Amino acid sequence: MSAPSRERPDLPARSAAPEAAAGSAGNARPFSSLTIGVIGAGRVGAVLGAALARAGHRVVAASGVSAAAKGRIARLLPGAANLPADEVARAAADVLIIAVPDDALAAVVAGLADTGALRPGQVVAHTSGAHGLAILAPAVDAGASPLALHPAMTFTGEVEDLDRLAGISYGVAAPAGLRPLAERLVAELGGSPEWIAEADRPLYHAALVHGANHLVTLLNEALDRLRDAGVGNPEKVLGPLVRASLENTLRLGDAALTGPVSRGDAGTVARHLDRLADSAPESVPSYLALARRTADRAIAGGRLRPVDAESLLDVLATGHAEPAERETAA
Repeated sequence: MSAPSRERPDLPARSAAPEAAAGSAGNARPFSSLTIGVIGAGRVGAVLGAALARAGHRVVAASGVSAAAKGRIARLLPGAANLPADEVARAAADVLIIAVPDDALAAVVAGLADTGALRPGQVVAHTSGAHGLAILAPAVDAGASPLALHPAMTFTGEVEDLDRLAGISYGVAAPAGLRPLAERLVAELGGSPEWIAEADRPLYHAALVHGANHLVTLLNEALDRLRDAGVGNPEKVLGPLVRASLENTLRLGDAALTGPVSRGDAGTVARHLDRLADSAPESVPSYLALARRTADRAIAGGRLRPVDAESLLDVLATGHAEPAERETAA
């Protein structure tokens, strides 16, 4: 897939020192492509590598051991050699992208530094949202320049992901001298940078996980319960509602809230909990936790008066309605 026609920003000369890479746009030397290596041809690494190749850079090597990773290299990075991680690092003269799980990142960086695979002037970038620059300290000690480049997007590891990169944000951290290069790379990927401080990386990542990964779990729980209720095509029922809720929330914030919690309908919520306890008890804790937090936000935002919330909060505290409340609700 060819890249959209556009003027590419100036890029630093190959193997340039970080100071040269960070020269102003007026004195940085135009460069046709960077030599890039990708360690970890998972869903993120393979797609970012393909996007950089589409932008005109040369992805010369990638590491992948599993059958899935080898397949992604073949599909998305056909010009890249599949090499061990240390050989990928040695082949990547300009930028080395490390796209491995968060908890494996420190060991990979340390191993590359210990084996002498990194070189002065090389940019070592990781794609973790949970980490900033500190985890790249061994690479810096080896003379490399650190870059945190986290795409705020979910990936399937297929070519369709390339189109989803257009317009997304990247959680970026870089030393001052490397910021121009980071901005240029993000621009070439079709995105925009969000500069996240080292201390704020866990909060930034927690927000994305809570909003995206937990959403997958929440929706699948809802789809399962619709199936339990006899709905033959739960995706058709839930899809329009969820899409409208998402768009309204992004536009209106807490004002988009509707439903029994926002109205203080304790009897309805109690019946939900009773039926869930009978048919899907594993869903009760998450329903309770989200309903309690929803009530907190509704009260704080003035959408639910504390006096109207009393019965609801009792239900959420005990997991069921009191007998008198049940009779009233009926």
